Amino acid sequence: MSAPTLASGAPERRAPVRPARVLLHVFLAGTALAWLAPLLWAMFSALRPYGETSTKGYVSWPDTLNFDNFKNAFVQSDMTHYFVNTLLIAVPAVLLTLFLSSMVAFYVSRFDFRLNLALLLVFTAGNLLPQQVIITPLYRMYLLTDLPGITQSGKLYDSALGLVLIHVAFQSGFCAFVLSNYMRSLPHELTEAALVDGASVWRLYWQITLPLCKPAMAALATLLSIWIYNDFFWALVLISTGENMPITSALNNLSGQYFTDPNLVASGALLTAIPTLVVYFALQRQFVSGLTLGANKS
Repeated sequence: MSAPTLASGAPERRAPVRPARVLLHVFLAGTALAWLAPLLWAMFSALRPYGETSTKGYVSWPDTLNFDNFKNAFVQSDMTHYFVNTLLIAVPAVLLTLFLSSMVAFYVSRFDFRLNLALLLVFTAGNLLPQQVIITPLYRMYLLTDLPGITQSGKLYDSALGLVLIHVAFQSGFCAFVLSNYMRSLPHELTEAALVDGASVWRLYWQITLPLCKPAMAALATLLSIWIYNDFFWALVLISTGENMPITSALNNLSGQYFTDPNLVASGALLTAIPTLVVYFALQRQFVSGLTLGANKS
């Protein structure tokens, strides 16, 4: 068989395999395996009965693989209830964060005024403050804030509203920073033409600028959903009633006072990770496009 030729008739030459490229692929494969190893090990443990691993050890060939641990973990931890709790926290927090941060980003990116940069720095500086620093004053403030008839506890403490507000406060700075940079890349002629036609500021924001930011908003929505869903710190500090806690705290129901089944806990942890995977795969295209937007801009 003759060698493949180009349009000019010359034989095609394959690029030589460089040692540096081989080392790069080996490094990437090893890194990927290192990241996947804990997940694969958790899956392997979750599929084995505890009696078998306690007898033969975890580093052994399995005799039985089934999904009983997943069923027991879902029922024993009452995950349906905690999934609903997390949904009531994550969805409003994500929507409010994107709405408020996009308004700030629109104002600081499309209008020129003396405190433009200072206002953006104030929002961004909030992300530099360690969360542990404000535990005590925030805890006391939540206890002293009465909300009769609004929350079940009658206070901002021990309520889903309290978690929503703290997530919005801590995530708005990052989102405002990202969206402001993205909005600065939009042509100013769009807003100038709309202003000449008599469009209001709200219309400039809602009907002209915001639709153009859908890729960036989708990328931020994916990140926010994962961050807020996986939060355990604020739920532990600001929630005292077990029934009001989000899904990350439901795993505590699988731990007994004198005995804990590691296989059951592993299956529960894998079940709690499913919604984050669903969100990522559902918004994967928008997430990637939002991260790569502006990469080719000069």
